[in-house]
Amino acid sequence: MITDIVKKYFNDEEIESAKVFKGRAIVTLKSDSFDEVKEKALQDELMKQEDVEKVSIVYTGNKKAEPMTPTFDKWDIKNVKKIIAVASGKGGVGKSTTAVNLALALANQGVNVALFDADIYGPSIPVMLGVDDVAPITFDGKTFEPFRHMGIQAMSIGALVDKSQPLVWRGIKAAQAIEQLITQTNWKNVDVMVLDMPPGTGDIQITMSQKMKLAGAVIVSTPQDIALIDAIKGVNMFKMVNVPILGVIENMSYYICESCGTRADIFGHEGAAAAAKGMGVDFLGEIPLHISIRENSDQGTPIVYAKPDSPYAKAYAEIAEKISAKLK
Repeated sequence: MITDIVKKYFNDEEIESAKVFKGRAIVTLKSDSFDEVKEKALQDELMKQEDVEKVSIVYTGNKKAEPMTPTFDKWDIKNVKKIIAVASGKGGVGKSTTAVNLALALANQGVNVALFDADIYGPSIPVMLGVDDVAPITFDGKTFEPFRHMGIQAMSIGALVDKSQPLVWRGIKAAQAIEQLITQTNWKNVDVMVLDMPPGTGDIQITMSQKMKLAGAVIVSTPQDIALIDAIKGVNMFKMVNVPILGVIENMSYYICESCGTRADIFGHEGAAAAAKGMGVDFLGEIPLHISIRENSDQGTPIVYAKPDSPYAKAYAEIAEKISAKLK
């Protein structure tokens, strides 16, 4: 009997089963320790049996599990003290416009600011800063110098690729490109980096949240219900990867008619404020819908830079002050 042979090498408590199936001797052991000499002797003796052509020995004993805490090697972003992500659950809510104007508003407070455009499939920061036709500078062929414009440092993947060509990259390659660019830019004494995240809650966003030491995330949404659904997803994604939520901004919140002064809540009213309250996060403020914000963004002269005394620029400034207070 095959079982009698196995008992020569292992005791009854260690043997789970021993059988021959279609010429293969299958020995299942409860043991969690591997003894090469004992196993080799057992295999040799079993192979001498007339009905055995092959031998398989399987160990099913449970090794003592070592405690494991998920860890992720962080990207090495030098000379940057704090990073905040400006994100949205979906595109088309004015996230990039908000990121640019918040960066400029923070700089106006005396903060040394950098702006990194991680919206890899739709990089618009070069256009908004008016540097879309300027090639980045490299002195060593390995690293880039950030753009220095309007009192901030900036870099974007859009400065390195043909703006008329789409980047048809899968998530892993896109994340690798973001890592390479952000870590190989020579940032100088940055107090706060504003990160313009890609919209959505997919693989790239999760990878960036895990690989970067984020001081917090700002979620941008419009007041309409369909946008708020995705904004809530964005908040929950950052919570899942343990990134603090600095708050929610309601963009395109309302419109004031310049002719009659009547306020129109085109996309709804206070939807983002209500959603923030429901999620237990802070509501940072409202940004109105106005043609000057759009025109200045398209012209490469963001509203905070071009018209710092306008009520629209002041709306960004008030939100920037709240963010600064949270980062201290």
